[in-house]
Amino acid sequence: MSGRNHNSEFGILFAFALGLAFASTAFAQNMYSGGGGIMAPSANVKPPGLTNVGLEQRLNAQVPADLAFRDETGKPVKLGEYFGKRPLILSLVYFRCPMLCNEVLAGVEGSLKAISFNPGQDFDVLTVSFDPKDTPESATEKKAEMLKHYKRDGAAGGWHFLTGSQESIDALTKAVGFQYQYDNTTDQFAHTTGLMILTPDGKVAQYYYGVNFPPRDVRLGLIQASQGKIGTLADQVLLYCYHYDPKTGKYSAMINRIIQLGGGLTILSIGAVVLVLLRRGSDSELRGHGRA
Repeated sequence: MSGRNHNSEFGILFAFALGLAFASTAFAQNMYSGGGGIMAPSANVKPPGLTNVGLEQRLNAQVPADLAFRDETGKPVKLGEYFGKRPLILSLVYFRCPMLCNEVLAGVEGSLKAISFNPGQDFDVLTVSFDPKDTPESATEKKAEMLKHYKRDGAAGGWHFLTGSQESIDALTKAVGFQYQYDNTTDQFAHTTGLMILTPDGKVAQYYYGVNFPPRDVRLGLIQASQGKIGTLADQVLLYCYHYDPKTGKYSAMINRIIQLGGGLTILSIGAVVLVLLRRGSDSELRGHGRA
């Protein structure tokens, strides 16, 4: 190979390596794009006129394992029975809610449908009613409704709908900072919207506000809460590049880490090109000696 051809090939491969590195950086920044959605006020902000309604963050708080509820079949359960295995998604609603709770559950279902993780295998979902008037029968109806839309095999064993006494409800809502208010005139509840992700041992890891929960954020939240026990290598790269912001309840890009990742990919790409060229040069020299 002549020196001119060798330099030309090196230039082409070098440009390709740089392009690959920049493309990889862009991929890391844009993969699993967040999506906007309907977002509630940021943490600890209460709706106007409703001083007893809100969602105050209690990050790292332990959800009491001994709280007694009943599942959708009427079986007595304690929350601790769902701990110790997988991360959990906790949503607080009431089953006769005319609108807002249905929007929350639709947001949960839509987000879960968009990710590949499966309830009962990779995580569990606890949908708990904060209305002591709700019954296992109403929980059964709501579960059937949600599973009909979700259409994920095996979901019935990983998505649990619970009802309980006022005492258990108060202890749970206090532990996670969920505040609501009963209105006697309408026989309805004023409440905020959102969901929480718990670690496998039942500690509050993250909050998400509103009724639309970006699948990327929920996926990364579950991976982070599991301490890397679920997810792929690509997910771990994303967690390196994205940071959960408790104030917004969303993941945002960490530009410095994306630049670091891009720089590392650039060095690896250039190193690979140099290695290829060195090997080709050695092969050419060996063939030249052979002809001599």
